[in-house]
Amino acid sequence: MKRFTSLFIALLLGSAAWSQVQKGSSGRPNIVFILADDLGYGDVGFNGQKLIRTPNIDRLAREGMIFSQFYAGTPVCAPSRSSLLSGKHTGHTYIRGNKSVEPEGQEPIADSVQTLAEVLKKAGYVTGAFGKWGLGPVGSEGNPARQGFDRFYGYNCQGLAHRYYPAHLWDNAQKVVLKGNDNLRYNKEYAPDLIQKKALDFIDARSTKEPFFLFLPYILPHAELIVPDDSILQSYKGKFEEKPYKGADYGAGAKGEGYASQQIPRATFAAMVTRLDLYVGQVLAKLKEKGLDQNTLVIFTSDNGPHIEGGADPKFFNSAAGFRGVKRDLYEGGIREPFAARWPGVIRPGSKSDYIGAFWDVLPTFAELAKAAAPRQIDGISFADALRGKPTQQKHDYLYWEFHEQGGRQAVRQGNWKGVRLKAAGNPNAPVELYDLSKDPFETQDIAAQNPAKAKELGEIMNKAHINSAIFPFTAQQK
Repeated sequence: MKRFTSLFIALLLGSAAWSQVQKGSSGRPNIVFILADDLGYGDVGFNGQKLIRTPNIDRLAREGMIFSQFYAGTPVCAPSRSSLLSGKHTGHTYIRGNKSVEPEGQEPIADSVQTLAEVLKKAGYVTGAFGKWGLGPVGSEGNPARQGFDRFYGYNCQGLAHRYYPAHLWDNAQKVVLKGNDNLRYNKEYAPDLIQKKALDFIDARSTKEPFFLFLPYILPHAELIVPDDSILQSYKGKFEEKPYKGADYGAGAKGEGYASQQIPRATFAAMVTRLDLYVGQVLAKLKEKGLDQNTLVIFTSDNGPHIEGGADPKFFNSAAGFRGVKRDLYEGGIREPFAARWPGVIRPGSKSDYIGAFWDVLPTFAELAKAAAPRQIDGISFADALRGKPTQQKHDYLYWEFHEQGGRQAVRQGNWKGVRLKAAGNPNAPVELYDLSKDPFETQDIAAQNPAKAKELGEIMNKAHINSAIFPFTAQQK
């Protein structure tokens, strides 16, 4: 009895202490948003990965909250990022596809779009982005400096980000020539390491006097499969049976885009994910070193599902954690992402959330935490209550995605119902596949024939959610 009483008192004291910490953490937090590239739901330890080590990412999740049902903006790079930064789903967001422009970059996001970075900068945050952009060339209206970022360092063009030893990067509007990678003939300067150093320098320059927003759209582990031959790679060599990949190698005549050959693609992919994990650990360590970690919200996620290019083997690693589909699919494997958030004193360690959210929720959430006004007419809702573990969290009526390649695809999630429409470009009456995720999370049984009214309802939502774009028309001419 005495032991039970002591335990009860300890629980009461712990609960009181937690409430007190939460009351003392009401100020505006610093925000670090870490975005992996093509990392699958199952590529991290906290979602069951067994073959690849991710101790720092797992620690972030262990010390914070895991979201089990959080989704990307769409299953490819640029529109997913557009959704993240604009607070709008892909039926409304400005950039809806990977559309390149000459001489280097992608279709620029418009000045009229009020981005997440602009909202936070207006609220007094110092803003920085380090990694891959893909939303407008240097000098265009989509340039990071014109979309709310005080500092950008990395790849402006996501096409050139296919190469890990590129000829150049960008520091704001200044072209940084990497002489060690002279015209792709040499491979001495590994771009992710260079970008990570600049990101850590950004944190080093921060103080407790002004809040900051650090956006880290890393390119790891996007194809190509290549990584420095250091202790991380050595630890994976010989661990797996390998299937060599023949690609477009570095050297005379090499192009800016492409994927290098790789003799040990499985070991290399594993090393790339663990290197990404190393970067996450360095960010957490730097925040602690600067005395910033206790008032910093750190979120880790990925931009879309796992890729199959460059020799990657998501089936071998169970990268989608059993979910159907990969990158470019609107099945769960293409859009459901690993998602973990850490904020000491606010997010309860070891907690989990079943909140059903997507990238367009990030803008209104960060705006609320920064005590700033979110733009009107966005699709996102704040999940700040979910972060705090409050039962008052608002829910979506539905989530909507569209994808403009491969004949066009649409998807809707409404509660546990999931609808997927293939060959949808220019065809609003294409059939809708229907799944009950509560019973069939891996989308193995299309039950539209047994539930025609629900399939029809989700199809109508798809048609309503899509607003035509002159720049990205959703027509049958799409690939």
